[in-house]
Amino acid sequence: MYSPKFIINSAILRYIGKIEAAKEVIENAPLVPAYEAKFRQEAIIRTVHHGTHIEGNQLNTGEVAAVLEGEGVPARDRDVQEVLNYRNVLKYIDERRTTNDKRYEFTEKELLAIHKLTVDKVLAPDKSGKFRNTQVVVKNSKTGEISFTPPKAGEVKGLVSDFIRWLNGEDAEDLHPVLKAGIVHYVLAFIHPFVDGNGRASRAFATLVLFSEGYDIKKFFSLEEYFDRDAKRYYKILQSISNQKVISLSDRDLTGWLEYFCEGLAEELARVKERVQKLSLDSKLKGRTGQIMLSERQVKLVEYMEKFGSISNRQWRSVLRDFSDDTILRDLKDLQKKGLIKKKGSTKGAVYVLK
Repeated sequence: MYSPKFIINSAILRYIGKIEAAKEVIENAPLVPAYEAKFRQEAIIRTVHHGTHIEGNQLNTGEVAAVLEGEGVPARDRDVQEVLNYRNVLKYIDERRTTNDKRYEFTEKELLAIHKLTVDKVLAPDKSGKFRNTQVVVKNSKTGEISFTPPKAGEVKGLVSDFIRWLNGEDAEDLHPVLKAGIVHYVLAFIHPFVDGNGRASRAFATLVLFSEGYDIKKFFSLEEYFDRDAKRYYKILQSISNQKVISLSDRDLTGWLEYFCEGLAEELARVKERVQKLSLDSKLKGRTGQIMLSERQVKLVEYMEKFGSISNRQWRSVLRDFSDDTILRDLKDLQKKGLIKKKGSTKGAVYVLK
């Protein structure tokens, strides 16, 4: 049975430590539902855009957002279809991981379903959601040079079945979910089970692993953006592992790839954490008050007080230009009632500060 070969070096440990720290902050940040919904939608758009762009899709982020909203864009039919397909893949992943209340069992059927959704109306039906029965090669898109030759078609089903058995076994159960997802990404990309859509299917299945093991992290992040930001490095690292002079898949040293994979998730979550913290209450304040639901206006008022120490009548009018004095005063009174702020001074010269 397949068994991954790698070393948990100091870099991997450091990145996992950063991932865990960011996960803790993000999952416990007291955000209003409107912000959470916004973060999730942005993550979907970024994941769909970068997950397809890295494969050659020509739509930009704005066009992807428009397509997902049902709007028409002047683009190739294939590009539009790939965007819709990957959105459907993310929906499938979300539905699958929420239907299991016991330890998740991964299946070949899921991998085939993800591939079928990925290439719907892009690949011929007889090749969609089916393992390849022909040899394929990976070429440099600019030079045409063959950079990697995946296993023979006759070996594909056996390699996938063997790998899925490992993924559901005790050895995999003991692995950190991020390492497990990284291994899934590499192994499926190496096997290249399909004639097309292997990259998207591999990344999507790795996402399913993360989500099913409690690492959806509110679905605020997009690992695909990290890969696409420096696609040359992404493919170079994958290729360097695949071109090792070993015969067995189990003999390939995945350390370099897992270090890169962990670095990517750590970097992406650190970026998300910074955004979340800007919209969250001070940690001490949260410790005293718990998860307090605030409106977007109230969040802006609290953020201003956190940054500058206080807010006056003139200042809150500047911060919330589009709202009446009565509306803002009601928000301030509500914040006082919740015990988050207090008022200092007379009516005209009053300032509000955090308690």
